[in-house]
Amino acid sequence: MVGPYQPRLSEYPKSGPEKHLRRFQSSWFDSFPSWLEYSPIKDVAFCLPCYLFNTPSAHPKCNAYTVNGFNVWRKVKDGKNCAFFNHVGKDPNSTHKKAEKSCEDLMRQSQHLPHVFNRYSSQEIENNRLRLKTTVEAIRYLAFQGCSFRGHDESKKSLNRGIFLQLLKAFVSNNEKIAKVILDKAPKYASYISPNIQKEILHVFSMKVKKAIREEIGDAKFCLIVDESRDESKKEQMAVVLRFVDKDGFVREPFFRLVHVSNTSAVTLKDGIYSLLSHNNLNIQNIRGQGYDGASNMRGEWNGLQALILKDCPYAYYIHCLAHRLQLALVAVSHEIVHIHHFFIKLTSVVNIVGASCKRNEELKHAQAADIEYMISINELESGRGLNQIGTLQRPRDTWWSSHFRSVSNLIKMFSATCSVLLNIIEDGTNAFQRGDVDATYEAMTTFEFVFILHLMKEIMAITDILCQALQSKSQDILHVMHLVSSTKALMQKFRDDGWITLLNQVKSFCKARNIDIPKMNAHYVARQGRARRQEDNFTVAEHYRVNLFYAFIDCQLQELSSRFNEHAVLLLILSSAFNPHECRESFRIGGVCQLADKFYPANFTDVDKMNLKIQLEHYEYIVVQHPEFKSLSIISDLSQWLVRTRKATIFPIVYRIIVLVLTLPVSTATTERSFSLCVY
Repeated sequence: MVGPYQPRLSEYPKSGPEKHLRRFQSSWFDSFPSWLEYSPIKDVAFCLPCYLFNTPSAHPKCNAYTVNGFNVWRKVKDGKNCAFFNHVGKDPNSTHKKAEKSCEDLMRQSQHLPHVFNRYSSQEIENNRLRLKTTVEAIRYLAFQGCSFRGHDESKKSLNRGIFLQLLKAFVSNNEKIAKVILDKAPKYASYISPNIQKEILHVFSMKVKKAIREEIGDAKFCLIVDESRDESKKEQMAVVLRFVDKDGFVREPFFRLVHVSNTSAVTLKDGIYSLLSHNNLNIQNIRGQGYDGASNMRGEWNGLQALILKDCPYAYYIHCLAHRLQLALVAVSHEIVHIHHFFIKLTSVVNIVGASCKRNEELKHAQAADIEYMISINELESGRGLNQIGTLQRPRDTWWSSHFRSVSNLIKMFSATCSVLLNIIEDGTNAFQRGDVDATYEAMTTFEFVFILHLMKEIMAITDILCQALQSKSQDILHVMHLVSSTKALMQKFRDDGWITLLNQVKSFCKARNIDIPKMNAHYVARQGRARRQEDNFTVAEHYRVNLFYAFIDCQLQELSSRFNEHAVLLLILSSAFNPHECRESFRIGGVCQLADKFYPANFTDVDKMNLKIQLEHYEYIVVQHPEFKSLSIISDLSQWLVRTRKATIFPIVYRIIVLVLTLPVSTATTERSFSLCVY
């Protein structure tokens, strides 16, 4: 404590009206030595006791000597009528006199008892640090686990004060030092557990994470992956994920920020993205890819978000989320073929009826257990640890195609148990309306057509599910996904050519074991038209199931996959495939790589780089492609990691630069969609 700051300058700056410029006078320090302070930076005067002990007021005049400072020099005159003298006041019990006395007492105590004062401060600082450290660790743990902080009742009388306070109580019960300084033992002015403190610490974590991501990106090129959704408070939120390749060659997709936007128009989203990037010193011209869903405000060719960003950054190529493409392809088929559409309506009805109450779920589990026990007794099922688990039916959802696969697979496993539950409801239903609905559902479920489509869906979805899961995983490269699309279509075609007889026999065996009527396959097929029936000449039941269902569904599926995943329609993907390790081993297309750099990324390569690129590619083919370890690489992301690990990225810097640009292209928006459920508010 050294008293007020009173710098004596040779000349103070002038201020005020142009005709009456005035300045601070150093002689005023002599008139008011105990309290007057001056700030050379702000050119204002302060009162030290008031600054230390007075509470700031909402009225601006009351904060002249504490917050804002005083600089109306024309009111400072010699004598007792000056502003400084009026501020001090004549009353010894005035606020200023009390504050000045407290300030003098504090300075005097610190001068006379320095050791006691310092020792007390050191202990208090240590307690504060331990208290704050405990709070930070609790918040770090809850944030990492994605847990909520607040409780319904956080009062001291509550048995459960919320996860945050209960976690602090757990720390207290296991650490004596923490127990002495936190919660009830903490001073009211420094408890560090209020909601505002929690938010401030979370904000610090957020800033540090974003700073780490920003430093990791550096000057590298990156891709924007954006999705928007409405939260519980009816506010539109935009999740932003940045995709880039790190210094070790790994593809990274960290969640960067959740931005509140007033609406979901393309212009608003663009402004929010640009503001976020500029605030974190990320250059817009470094964007080399955009990944969004298929909404019109995102993918519009003229006024969509991707078009607006392309105007400012012509190399930020837009890739329609491949996961959404697959969803659209599969859902389109399920709605286009009438029999398949009706099947999913019936399937949803079965799941809704059986899962309508806890009682029915319990009945389903008991029936399933009895069915498994019977099947094991007749050697139809193998017994063992982890086999024959009892499960439940899952409702299919259009926006999550994997749920259809699980719903179909579970119903096949629990078909007999589900029928038992439906029969119990028909017999014990509370009213005729309920019994009638369940009876209609049971009749539809126990038909040969329903069972046939059920097994057909399982076989097709088993093929497409691998692609679904791959599109939902992180850090996929686009060429690997395109190869999965190709393999999916090839397996579908093989199933179409060779799978009919096997599927038909499987369905017949299933129906026979459950006493479901099997139609005569050689009989003439009678089609329904409304309530009437129409017999088609020279068209048997077998041909109906093979042509109208089996072939029609697979052909429509293949057509949708080909139209929505046509790699030949995108030249960028064709040229990028030159780096795929499998294709490199067969034929390394040097011309395609040169065209990729020249046509799609001209801003990333100078004329000298383009001249040296061909030479580097020739050496790359001899040194890298023919390397023994190159055979173990399967996808481009494996290649980039191997190049960094073996330091060949420094030998072929231009080639590695192109590989990084290819890996920056997005595959899906799954990461942004996950971020909505992981954010802590």
